Amino acid sequence: MTDARTLVIFGVFGDLTQRKLVPALYNLMVDGALPKEMAIVGVGRKEGAVDELRKGLRESAAQFSRRLPLDDQVWDRFAASVAFVHGNLDEADVYIALKEKLKDGDRIFYLATPPDLFPVVLRNLHEHGLLVKGSATRVIIEKPFGRDLASARALNALCAEYLDESQIFRIDHYLGKETVQNILVFRFGNSIFEPLWNRKYIDHVQITAAESIGIEKRGRFYDANGVLRDVVQNHLLQVLALCAMEAPTSFDADDVRDAKFQVFRSLRPIGPECATDVVRAQYRGYREEEGVAPDSVTPTFTALKVMVDSWRWQGVPFYLRAGKHLAERCTEISIHFQAIPLCLFTREQACHMFEPSVLVLRIQPEEGITLHFVAKVPGEHIAVESVAMNMTYADTFRKPLSDAYERLLLDCIRGDATLFARRDAVEQAWSFITPILDAWDADKSSLPVYELGSDGPKEAHDLVSRDGRRWRSLSPHSAA
Repeated sequence: MTDARTLVIFGVFGDLTQRKLVPALYNLMVDGALPKEMAIVGVGRKEGAVDELRKGLRESAAQFSRRLPLDDQVWDRFAASVAFVHGNLDEADVYIALKEKLKDGDRIFYLATPPDLFPVVLRNLHEHGLLVKGSATRVIIEKPFGRDLASARALNALCAEYLDESQIFRIDHYLGKETVQNILVFRFGNSIFEPLWNRKYIDHVQITAAESIGIEKRGRFYDANGVLRDVVQNHLLQVLALCAMEAPTSFDADDVRDAKFQVFRSLRPIGPECATDVVRAQYRGYREEEGVAPDSVTPTFTALKVMVDSWRWQGVPFYLRAGKHLAERCTEISIHFQAIPLCLFTREQACHMFEPSVLVLRIQPEEGITLHFVAKVPGEHIAVESVAMNMTYADTFRKPLSDAYERLLLDCIRGDATLFARRDAVEQAWSFITPILDAWDADKSSLPVYELGSDGPKEAHDLVSRDGRRWRSLSPHSAA
């Protein structure tokens, strides 16, 4: 595919565009990574001239760009590339005006809108001749891609009417993070780790996405979705797939996505009686949040025990947890290795101090990798303690990490789908999650409540303690 020359953003006044897309595009222009004469067309309902839009976009870039202060010359070039089409997205006039404004060449349509508008925009683009199946035109669709298996299949079927699979870019910003991409490099670029990456040497894996903030004025959206849809179905299952996949034939897009899909196919189903493997809870005060129903049973925290039925991982549990208003903001993967089979130091009474080794891949914040292992404390007697070898991106590379949207936008412009979800994987992930959602919908009992700033509900700790294990503490998250 050739580089796309025009990017059309539906929902140009939305929070996603203001906080993420515009700063990312500006930073790419600073880097000289955008194609020459790249055009950006914003589509939105707010009335006003294009100059007002450009002014608002500058204010957003000045607030959210990782490069400050803004470079006036670069910004002027960026602003000159911006055009505007005003109107409601369900009105034909919008698409007629858009068609007149678009330049010749390859195009990307970015649906930065609420999910209920995805079908509206797609149908109108098709009806006005702006989507041509088999062309170089591409469409970026934001998460959530459906809210269950049936709706994901329906949206996929609609996309397939108008577009080839190669034209559809289902975006998950987690996959654009440098630290997430590094999972594969770490695994397959170091011969000392991949031989240990299996059931013989690994006891269990923990994947955590903890936030210290609440729902932040997103009550209506969050209450309709909850943590399982918002975080687990996309972000955490994608991370799990990168950790559990077999080595791909190559790093081409479909080879990588084939390997991930096999992981999704290998997930052991969690049936209607899921109470022993899944925990859900709400933080104290959630029902008093603006936009939240006073009798809401939408979870703000969940923990799951997931089994991957494959030769490599048989018997190794993957514990996933995600939640709001927890002790610390922390997204990480921790690989917990098997305990030593026999302690040789019983006469020195050191054995009770031995902790199994833990490898931690920190996705955010303080991005890096830490290996915790046991070492002897200097002295005449054998005393041991856990020590850590630590690599941080900030200290090692001494450059700020690019925002995930910068990488993903550039990949889509270039036509590289490696970091985007494929239809079969999306539907397979929903096949795993939907029975849990159905079980929750059928069970209207009140949810456990956890305190603000805690590690989550007691039930989550019981989930792993029944197996003789414990969660890594979130406070501080760097502890073994």
